[in-house]
Amino acid sequence: MTLPSETPTAPASELKPKTKLTGKVVKTTLAGVLVDLSMEVPGIIHISQLSETPVKRVEDVVQVGQDVDVWVKKVKADRIELTMIQPVGLDWRELKPELIVKGKVVRLETYGAFVEIGAERPGLVHISEMAHGYVKTPGDVVKEGDEVDVMVLDVDRKKKQIRLSMKAVLPKPEEKVEVETPASARPERKRGGKRAKPRDEMVENFGTETPSEPDPTVFELAWQAALDRAKAEKAAKSKKGKSADHDQDEILERTLKNRLPTN
Repeated sequence: MTLPSETPTAPASELKPKTKLTGKVVKTTLAGVLVDLSMEVPGIIHISQLSETPVKRVEDVVQVGQDVDVWVKKVKADRIELTMIQPVGLDWRELKPELIVKGKVVRLETYGAFVEIGAERPGLVHISEMAHGYVKTPGDVVKEGDEVDVMVLDVDRKKKQIRLSMKAVLPKPEEKVEVETPASARPERKRGGKRAKPRDEMVENFGTETPSEPDPTVFELAWQAALDRAKAEKAAKSKKGKSADHDQDEILERTLKNRLPTN
């Protein structure tokens, strides 16, 4: 994160914390340094703010007449408290959930990527928060040195942990809408899983196809044979009866013809 910067001629009352300034060392003491900022009030640097490592003597770090880069810590009525230790872009009280910032990937692990966002320490983007959908390894999405946009998910100040997300700032993929096929257009199926003919084809071929008959069972064959035998016997009896009647008629007719006439 880029820190705000002001020219030395800006009024002290308008300075904001973390503003970067340039001044000249005009005096050193056992407790710190007096800096001329070309403003209505001087700047003061405490000995503890001269370096990140402990300092025993002020003169080991700065000398009178030296130009130094400093950052505003606090503005008071009679002085401006300064530091030569570059402040972080985001301090803990500024890190809040849903804050979106830019960062740089500084380390990859099997479980995610660490991103420098200008805070006291890098934040972790877990592999599940790197993209929408499945991610096999963090290296499939980013590499060290990549600049990425991230969203703050959670901050644990006691453990000094920052949880970030990359997919939270990415557009969600469009959901596929499945169009249901109308029932009239679905292919009909017969029992047993075989697909039936389309309805139009059935109508077109109606009356042209000879329906297949199922094969008769053993019982049906035996029953049909019994019926055929019964019909044959009945026909034989009927023929025999007709033949006997015919013979009787012939005898009667001959008798009548041969009968002598009576006087």
